Amino acid sequence: MRSYETMYILRPDLDEEARKALVEKFNKVITDNGGEIEKVTELGQRRLAYEIEGFKQGYYVQLNYKADTTVPQELERVLRISDDVIRILTTVTER
Repeated sequence: MRSYETMYILRPDLDEEARKALVEKFNKVITDNGGEIEKVTELGQRRLAYEIEGFKQGYYVQLNYKADTTVPQELERVLRISDDVIRILTTVTER
């Protein structure tokens, strides 16, 4: 299993309940596919470097997890089809 870090940005106009439900949904994708979540860091609402889809701010979430190579692909697929996610970045981390 490899270590991965995925950072995604949610729309800033989501209420807290919807945001927490989305974070849980994305975490479940990892655990359901045999991955192991090490840390979830909600960095909160921050100003974007440039406007994305009409938003000047976004809610940042960072996921650190261990999984097989297919899990990040599935997670990104689920993130991309969600209308509430405006940006995604996944990297392999060496630990």
